[in-house]
Amino acid sequence: MRASDTGLSKEQLIELCRKYMNEQFDRYDFIADSGSGMLLKDEAGNEYLDFLGGIAVNATGHCSERVVNAIKEQAETLIHASNYCYTVPQIMLAKLICENIGMEKIQFQNSGAEANEAAFKLVRKYGVDKYGFKDSAGLYTGPEGGIVPEPKRYKIISAMDSFHGRTLATLTATAQPGSAIQKGYEPFVPGFKYAEFNNLQSFRDAATEDVIAIIIEPVQGEGGVYPADKEFLRGLRDLCDKRDMLLIFDEVQTGWGRTGSLMAYQTYGVKPDIVTMAKALGGGMPIAAMATSERIMNTFGPGAHGTTFGGNPVCSAAAYAEITEMIDLKLPERAKEVGDHFRNRLRMLPGVKEVRGIGQISGVEFDRPIANEIKHKAGERFLLMTAVRPNVIRLVPPLTASREECDKAADIIESVLEELI
Repeated sequence: MRASDTGLSKEQLIELCRKYMNEQFDRYDFIADSGSGMLLKDEAGNEYLDFLGGIAVNATGHCSERVVNAIKEQAETLIHASNYCYTVPQIMLAKLICENIGMEKIQFQNSGAEANEAAFKLVRKYGVDKYGFKDSAGLYTGPEGGIVPEPKRYKIISAMDSFHGRTLATLTATAQPGSAIQKGYEPFVPGFKYAEFNNLQSFRDAATEDVIAIIIEPVQGEGGVYPADKEFLRGLRDLCDKRDMLLIFDEVQTGWGRTGSLMAYQTYGVKPDIVTMAKALGGGMPIAAMATSERIMNTFGPGAHGTTFGGNPVCSAAAYAEITEMIDLKLPERAKEVGDHFRNRLRMLPGVKEVRGIGQISGVEFDRPIANEIKHKAGERFLLMTAVRPNVIRLVPPLTASREECDKAADIIESVLEELI
């Protein structure tokens, strides 16, 4: 459905949105009406250069022909059957993913937060199955007031300034104490600890005997676009191996070509025990997954974890088309080469304190809190992006972005800065 199909003006449609929807986003003042490749078109026909990328979702661009055709063909055949049935798109997608990222088993979800929730459940059950519960001295009061045993090893360490989702458990793992993200949702889920990102000793200190896993983002996207140091990730891998802990990589944002390889851990050469993914996986359709080894996944027996829509046939068909296109067109390699060029261009902008990133995820930190102004003024010049901190913008364009399109984006940002600085 497009704006013209409703017979309503842009103002009338926005008013309906404000009347019936709970607004949580600082929206642009237009209606996204259609998209093609790097361009998003509004209700008036204006074309925007999209460096927001649907929040790192549209890896092959808007309305990739291969993805659109896959959705159409599957929707005409079978939209939903439930996971009590075998479905071909889901099976073929599972094979494609595991064989290309070096994992053995996968479980499909609907969103990144759900994929991380699945990982948390998996490692907790893994810890209970392997190490059991503490003796009577470890009993504590459960949520219903009863006394329940405390597992010997169930705690999970996450990094400060991380972002892992907005469900209660993933919100707890999102280590931003006192922020709007966490404030008001206390008490949090027990069993999470925090350590400093890129500080191996901080994680070593937090890795007490009751810890079963570490979760880390290879690049902290919402935290301001901070890539992990390779030595830090290697150190976490060694730490987990020595202390029999499981290493989880949250690749919801970095996965599927964003950093120059299909998964960021392939870029870093550090393999986790468990990886979670979403966003770019589905080519715009809602699908996510958790992948691991057969040994670890066997922790989940029948009925231990499930979802109604996870691996839905239409979403799976779209994801299969998205990944095959990404591989065929060598988009991860393109993201690395063009992304390096883009960051070099961004470093030349006035007022820039630091430019960070890897592949096609870039963060620009300015010497003053003008990120939101840059976002909206750039939008007025038909360039889309997001502000992740008061002084940091994040740019996550489709992996199809060319050097010329990146240069054009940098030129628009420069014109904005000439007005603001």
